[in-house]
Amino acid sequence: MLNEEKIKLMTGIAMFEKKEGKKIFPLNRYFKSDYISSHLLGAFFGYTLCSGLIAVLWGLYHLEQLLNSLQVDILLELSKRFLLLYLAGLFVYLLITFLVHQRRYAYASGGLRVYVAKLKRLEKRYEYQNREKEITKEGVRHDRSSGI
Repeated sequence: MLNEEKIKLMTGIAMFEKKEGKKIFPLNRYFKSDYISSHLLGAFFGYTLCSGLIAVLWGLYHLEQLLNSLQVDILLELSKRFLLLYLAGLFVYLLITFLVHQRRYAYASGGLRVYVAKLKRLEKRYEYQNREKEITKEGVRHDRSSGI
């Protein structure tokens, strides 16, 4: 006999897994601090690499001007400006990365709680159904053995 409530629960769980599974289940392997710090580390290296490439491209584009005015003071001023821009941009980028991944983790942990609650409700339905079967089997066995 089909139990409509169990079918609805299983359908809801399957739909939840299909919609939210890719966002939520990978986060189950991490603590919040590990998840955020790994993305901050990746963001740091990505930003540093891109900044270095931009500096090299800018240097190649303005190579003639730099070689014509080859003075130590000008080169030190340019390197200070680049370092200041790099650090300011890095701070902003890491702050944005931190906020985005903190929200993603909070969303996923909330979704995981909902998923676990649905699974527990389904498990209780199975336990309830199994208890009913055991009770009816014991009653049938009792009736047959007593001859009533």
